[in-house]
Amino acid sequence: MSNKKSFNEIINSDIPVLIDFTAAWCGPCKMMAPILKEVSGRIGEKGKIIKIDIDKNRSIAEKLHIMSVPTFMLYKNGKVLWKKSGVMSAKQLEEVILNAGSN
Repeated sequence: MSNKKSFNEIINSDIPVLIDFTAAWCGPCKMMAPILKEVSGRIGEKGKIIKIDIDKNRSIAEKLHIMSVPTFMLYKNGKVLWKKSGVMSAKQLEEVILNAGSN
């Protein structure tokens, strides 16, 4: 993680936080990078997207049972609202984040 916040501090936000569990060696993860950038630009302050490299953060990946990458988990106020593995479209991710924000 690029900042010094702990994982628990990140997921306890009152705006939706999409965690992208990724790995440097993962081809589909590389495909997701421009999609996530697009989604981030569209949602603005309504949500956050955080990348976590499973190889650099093995304990978090193991604790959350991340078995494949990319895996996305959406948190709000420390609760998991949604989890899905595999490549997703910008529209799908944007809808998931914005719907969580309106709850």
